[in-house]
Amino acid sequence: MKRKRKVIIVTDGDEYARRAIETVARQMGARCISRSAGNPTLLTGAEIVHFIKKAACDPVFVMFDDSGWIGEGPGEEALKYVVNHGDIEVLGALAVASNTHQAEWTKVDISMDRTGELTHFGVDKFGVPEMDIGRINGDTVYCLDRLPIPIIVGIGDIGKMTKKDHYLNGSQITKKAVDILLERSGYDDRRSSQKGAHT
Repeated sequence: MKRKRKVIIVTDGDEYARRAIETVARQMGARCISRSAGNPTLLTGAEIVHFIKKAACDPVFVMFDDSGWIGEGPGEEALKYVVNHGDIEVLGALAVASNTHQAEWTKVDISMDRTGELTHFGVDKFGVPEMDIGRINGDTVYCLDRLPIPIIVGIGDIGKMTKKDHYLNGSQITKKAVDILLERSGYDDRRSSQKGAHT
């Protein structure tokens, strides 16, 4: 049986997000498809799947960005292709907040604020909890909760949040959000079992 590649979706692709996700991927021995970064995403879904399959190990971080496109833009078209691909298993998504307060919002299972604390409220781009429970406003989040994604974690603007998540400081807020995502997806348990089987 063909092994599905394990993927973490990130709904941001600017320079700060790329550096933050690359930093977190290095810290945890994962891989990041840096070519998926961009504002907006320029790769097609098929191209992204090609690079995921070439990655040396799992999990693989993939970034998607619509650059403010209202509704379903190129980033979300690529995102839907990847999530629905038969060779891909999406472990979860980091839904990144932005200033968008129009049609762009998604339900989230949990959010992480800029102090690294979990909250059932959504957060804004600065990582500050908002009034809505279980939803955030963002740029490339329009279709997230309509897709088979097991866990969606809301987070402020990755790599920023008034420098609390800067890559030079280890992007600790993003790292904590990823840890929660992996724990709730069950991936950490599976990884521990595989390590135990080889000792």
